[in-house]
Amino acid sequence: MARILHADLDAFYASVEQRDRPELIGRAMAVGGGVILSPSYEARRHGVKTAMNERQARALCPGLQIVEPRMAAYAEASRAVFAIFDDTSPLVEPLSIDEAFIDVGGLDRLVGPDTLIAADLRRRVADEVGLPLSVGGGSTKFLAKVASAVAKPDGLLIVPPGRELEFLHPLPVGRLWGVGPTTEQRLADVGITTVGEVAALDPSVLQAKVGVAAGAHLAALAANRDPRTVEVGRRRRSVGSQRSFPAGSVDRDGAGQIVVEVADRVARRLRTGARVARTVTLRLRFGDFASATRSRTLAEPTRSTAMILETAQALLDEAWSIVAERGLTKLGVAVSNLDDDRAIQQVLPFPIPAWDPVDRAMDEIRERFGVGAVTRATLAGRDPVEMPLLPD
Repeated sequence: MARILHADLDAFYASVEQRDRPELIGRAMAVGGGVILSPSYEARRHGVKTAMNERQARALCPGLQIVEPRMAAYAEASRAVFAIFDDTSPLVEPLSIDEAFIDVGGLDRLVGPDTLIAADLRRRVADEVGLPLSVGGGSTKFLAKVASAVAKPDGLLIVPPGRELEFLHPLPVGRLWGVGPTTEQRLADVGITTVGEVAALDPSVLQAKVGVAAGAHLAALAANRDPRTVEVGRRRRSVGSQRSFPAGSVDRDGAGQIVVEVADRVARRLRTGARVARTVTLRLRFGDFASATRSRTLAEPTRSTAMILETAQALLDEAWSIVAERGLTKLGVAVSNLDDDRAIQQVLPFPIPAWDPVDRAMDEIRERFGVGAVTRATLAGRDPVEMPLLPD
């Protein structure tokens, strides 16, 4: 019995568009707007990838059809799929809007074997939501996630107990969490190209190549040692939002508008979750795909849009000279050092913050009339980009 399933919607945004527009089925298409957000599998066969700019994608796939994103449709589809997950097991850990770990241990006596549970999960998502779902299963989270990736697209793969290493060891070393192109090359330099070769490698040699902590981590995964359990109701340690765009398409004013958009969304999510934050982080990705962050910790915890926005804009001002040289393809704002909103300590003589009535009024309008009902003046005319909240 595989205790853990990893369920992952295939090419999520693109699949929703193909579901709602049958003329796109079987065609090389992608969801995007300057930057590819989700290519269909037909487009992926031509080398089109997420985060690729449109010009490069069209060069690889001349007949590529690109459609504008519809975030509200994706949010609705995500909620419908997660309702099926929750109906399958009480132990569901969301990872993003389109994937989750599901603990099915103990359900065999009530429902049946893991293969039946996983097959029924895929059938329900296809029949009730109209989307393809890949499911992997195994004795650990790591094994389940690798199995679902191998099963893609629209597949099912359960690794039987006792055959975990038989499945893992022939796989390329890039299947290990934490192995990117740089680490993969370092391992290739010493002749290591498969998971099994990592498992057989002397620990001192592995640690010399990738570092002590990373070496221990990779050795554990190669032996399928992953003690993490499916966590339900885990509170997030950070809340963030980000936007992608083609390199060179955003100047300082445009970047400032994006900061307003994402900071507003982050602050609203804090208030929705009854949380406050002390640290604001600006996340940047440059034209060469390198990344950088800038952070500032506030004197007092906040849930104020104005405070988070002011801090993020100041961080952008500090980093702009680097951005101007290297170009920008992604900009995000995140907050961390979270606590319950009861942690706010009023300072004598207990003034009412000027931002609180404004934020509260905007939240109430959006809750009643929808996300696009009210916005900030600088964002007027822009389509709202709203993603569903994961359970907090």
